[in-house]
Amino acid sequence: MRAIVYDRYGGPEVLSIADIPTPSPAPKQVLVQVHATSINLSDWETLRGTPLYSRIGGLRAPGRPVLGSDIAGRVEAVGSEVTLFAPGDDVYGDNLMLKGGFAEYAVVPESALAHKPASLSFAEASTLPQAGAIALQGTADITAGMSVLINGAGGGSGAFAIQLAKNAGAHVTAVDNADKLAFMRTLGADEVIDYRVENFTRTGPYDRVLDLVAHRSVFAYRRSVARGGRYRCVGGTTSALLRMTTVGVLAGLVTGRSLGVLAVKEGPEHFTPLAESCVEGRINIHIDRSFPLDETATALAYVGTGRALGKVVVDIGR
Repeated sequence: MRAIVYDRYGGPEVLSIADIPTPSPAPKQVLVQVHATSINLSDWETLRGTPLYSRIGGLRAPGRPVLGSDIAGRVEAVGSEVTLFAPGDDVYGDNLMLKGGFAEYAVVPESALAHKPASLSFAEASTLPQAGAIALQGTADITAGMSVLINGAGGGSGAFAIQLAKNAGAHVTAVDNADKLAFMRTLGADEVIDYRVENFTRTGPYDRVLDLVAHRSVFAYRRSVARGGRYRCVGGTTSALLRMTTVGVLAGLVTGRSLGVLAVKEGPEHFTPLAESCVEGRINIHIDRSFPLDETATALAYVGTGRALGKVVVDIGR
């Protein structure tokens, strides 16, 4: 099968296309003929090997030769202990542990997959698992009348989070670069901030802050949160995340704020509710661009520059 592979950390230039053996599913795995794989920031980080936590599974060299976790496709074969799926089923899921989505076939644990809604295309379904789980959990306790800030709101998770927060009745401030301000308004953001011009931690304070690209100090983030409010980060520099899990928790406790890292739970139960909202028309999926498999390096570079509006998809082609 054709796949995009790499054997060392670096930029898009370390990727190449190769013919490699089609994998075989283990007893509790499913072999999926991949139709589409969406790109997450985690793919870019694992390509480069930075932040350091992206090297889990391969400190000096990549643990998996093929990137791509958010896949959608058709079941080709199932392992001997699989009971939920059969060949021919259309499925989607986050194959975060095994990856392999930038290829014609991928093996996926049965527990990571869900049946694809018939009304969603493979490309649309591929945008949901990882970004959807983050957005749903990051906005889970938002209620009407709250002031909410989302940092990094113009990307995949942020685009969903804006809509979820607005649907909950919140007043939403969205932060990203200047090229994404108009896009974030179309998603429902009440206010938008260009992070290159204005430091959002000096605005507010807000009842809820969801930070998808944390890199500032704990005390700056504390300043942005109202007393009794909550700040959660998911993604960012290793040092920022470590500070938040230590100093941040303590700083929050003594000042009446909840500061911490969002521990994202994986699995279909954490992304299928968003798919249902998309099917019902309450949440829109925005795919900025689609790239063929041969142009996966270009697609990753595009996401890595921070220019993508919503999601970017690699269309494997059938």
